[in-house]
Amino acid sequence: MGKMWPELRSSSVIRRYNGGEPVLSKKDIPYDADCIFNAGVTKDRDRYVMVFRNDHGFDGKSSFEKCDIGIAFSDDGIHWDVQDKPFITAEDMHDPEITRVYDPRLTVIEDRCYICFAVDTKHGIRGGIGVTDDFRSLKVLSLTVPDNRNMVLFPEKIDGKFVRLERPFPVYSRGGKDRFDIWMSKSPDLKYWGESELVLGVEDVPFANDKIGPGAPPIKTEAGWLTIFHTVDIDSTRGKNGWEEKWQKRYCAGVMLLDLKDPSKVIGMYKEPLMAPETEYETEGGFRTNVIFPGAAIPEEDGRVKIYYGASDTVECMATADIKDLIALCR
Repeated sequence: MGKMWPELRSSSVIRRYNGGEPVLSKKDIPYDADCIFNAGVTKDRDRYVMVFRNDHGFDGKSSFEKCDIGIAFSDDGIHWDVQDKPFITAEDMHDPEITRVYDPRLTVIEDRCYICFAVDTKHGIRGGIGVTDDFRSLKVLSLTVPDNRNMVLFPEKIDGKFVRLERPFPVYSRGGKDRFDIWMSKSPDLKYWGESELVLGVEDVPFANDKIGPGAPPIKTEAGWLTIFHTVDIDSTRGKNGWEEKWQKRYCAGVMLLDLKDPSKVIGMYKEPLMAPETEYETEGGFRTNVIFPGAAIPEEDGRVKIYYGASDTVECMATADIKDLIALCR
């Protein structure tokens, strides 16, 4: 597959914090850390809470010895107080099948904080949901069968049920390659899930040719559920990008509106990237360059949304946009 989009640009409504400088990186972590990214963020009363992925023990080629989830707190959403040890490790799962835990997302529902996460196991990748009431321990409520990940919860029940977006990745039935889409499932109790429906196919996104998936948990607005997702295009001419011998993918962020009553229905979508890799931290020097991965969108009282995203699978960054502008893009 040759070049399809030689250049993609972020929407003009996006304002990167401090020109794209990270808000969290390995220098901020008081224990072993190489890559700090793909964080989930929420507000707990007047403070921000971030849970972040930490890959460490790089083998010099393409993988890391360990991957765990750290936690940090902030008064302003920019300067973070990282706790002195990881929040969740593979050992905390108390399951010998599980080898890594990563990619957390946070959603507060009825004053309880829920964490969606992924785990690598000896027999496939599973998506998990847990709950914490103290930000020190996690109670796991459910794990999917392989292969599923990138799960995010809606911040309230819809028609009496919990709802999540997810990204199963069926290779065999999709031609033996990446063709991954965004799905939705419902649950009465966060343990048993069903009523699954397709929300958005990769073929429906003009700037994706490889896969798409959930990013940040949706935000409820009068216009619909404002939903920031991730997209991937692949270009065989890209060659070496980052620390690996070959990295040919580019990750961007998209934005769409889902129907308030039936969020399986897309009622509006911006046909161009909300965010595309542009800054130094997004395009140069990182583990896998040309990557923007949104994991959180926090609506503020002033009408802005703080968008937290991993850059080049190496650092965590933040951008802002006016919520009215985001809705207008979708329309």
